[in-house]
Amino acid sequence: MRRIIKDKQIVSDSFTVVAKDAEGDLPEGNLLLPLQLWLQRKELKLAAENEYGVWIDSDQDPFELKDQLEDAAAVAVNFPVFSDGRGYSSGRLIRERLGYTGELRAIGDVLLDQLFFMLRCGFNAYAVRSDRCIEEALQGLEAFSLSYQGANDKAPLFRVGAA
Repeated sequence: MRRIIKDKQIVSDSFTVVAKDAEGDLPEGNLLLPLQLWLQRKELKLAAENEYGVWIDSDQDPFELKDQLEDAAAVAVNFPVFSDGRGYSSGRLIRERLGYTGELRAIGDVLLDQLFFMLRCGFNAYAVRSDRCIEEALQGLEAFSLSYQGANDKAPLFRVGAA
């Protein structure tokens, strides 16, 4: 079974990511559905005993999930390539503007160098690229001990110091 980092621990991944162009029957078990399938989920015959989440691409509008997140067991944002930073903005929007409090997962081209910054944007789960060492990637969450700027995870340093 694939392993992911969730809440700063390495755990087994209970979800299968369904491809955007999936046709026919869906796999068994807990699924992360692409946005279009997620929006159609009420018409699909999904097994009640499984959990379902949604994943979006970096070029999709997170606000399409508005009023759709209460049923999501997880929300994932796909980072198609290392240099595509749009997923960071999507993560912040999902956390801060849409108010999602559950598992927010980064999928796709996820590498150690990105994890600390993803954490600051509200991500709490990471499906690290399969050709990379997940144990080393976990250390990326502790790469910096202080951050001056405020973000989803912390107030700005100058406000913390004044308290």
